[in-house]
Amino acid sequence: MTLGRVVGKIWATEIDPRFCGQRLLMVQPVTPELTAVGKPLVVTDSTGAGAGELVYWVGGKEASIPFAPVEVPTDRTIVAIVDEMHVRR
Repeated sequence: MTLGRVVGKIWATEIDPRFCGQRLLMVQPVTPELTAVGKPLVVTDSTGAGAGELVYWVGGKEASIPFAPVEVPTDRTIVAIVDEMHVRR
């Protein structure tokens, strides 16, 4: 699982029909210290996350599981909105 911050939303007029009704968000990956790393990614959302929220997502085949029985063609899905986080140093 990877932490990230929601930085935007995607609108698409032509999409795979299995995406109908699914939200696509832009997420900036972050470290546990909340430092941005890498480039923002497009992910599907199974939680109702909003702009600025800290989230974590899963990747790979497991990313489509929250949408079962529909097999959404995604390789990244937000599975949690982070309410609180404690990092040991």
